[in-house]
Amino acid sequence: MTTSIRIVLADDHTVIRQGLRLLLERHAGFQVVGEAADGREALDVVGATTPDVAVLDIAMPNLNGIEAARQIANRFPSVAIVVLSMHADESYLLQALKVGARAYLLKDSADTDLIAAIRAVTEGKAFFSPAISRLLADDYVHQLRERGVQDSYELLTPREREILQLLAEGKSNKAVATLLNLSPFTVDTHRNRLMQKLNLHSAPELVLYAVRKGIIS
Repeated sequence: MTTSIRIVLADDHTVIRQGLRLLLERHAGFQVVGEAADGREALDVVGATTPDVAVLDIAMPNLNGIEAARQIANRFPSVAIVVLSMHADESYLLQALKVGARAYLLKDSADTDLIAAIRAVTEGKAFFSPAISRLLADDYVHQLRERGVQDSYELLTPREREILQLLAEGKSNKAVATLLNLSPFTVDTHRNRLMQKLNLHSAPELVLYAVRKGIIS
């Protein structure tokens, strides 16, 4: 018997929550175990139900989705977080990644992307609305042209590019080392070098760069 993915939905609009619940429960293997109308209630419901995934609207009263995601990630690290947003904006995406979200969906595409996003995060992968990926990629190319600079990606070795993708997909240094038959120390060295070449300073920035480049979607 296949175990269902257990989900908590948090959105201050009842109609949206009901719509998302209906969408999820039409698919086998998805079970909505709780709902919340604001961020504080989301924390309580996640604590009471210990779901596999929390789907959080970014703009909620009492405690917004970013802060709720931060606290859920700290208190319940096994819960994968999907953020729903009206904002196709790099700064919001980076905030979401920094607090532990693995998926960022635009609300107007949730009906087509939510199932894939939940499946991805339960497998430890990242997921972003295609519109977000396209926007970031276009904006990145525009910025490079405006500043008259070359894309540092060309400076990476084939091994560094390989490790960049695996890390951006959510794999740990240890998992990358096992997959590539390298020592964790070697992977860490490659990681530090590629971060330096790309002028990146954190794991969320690495993921954001990979989305911009279309390395992950």
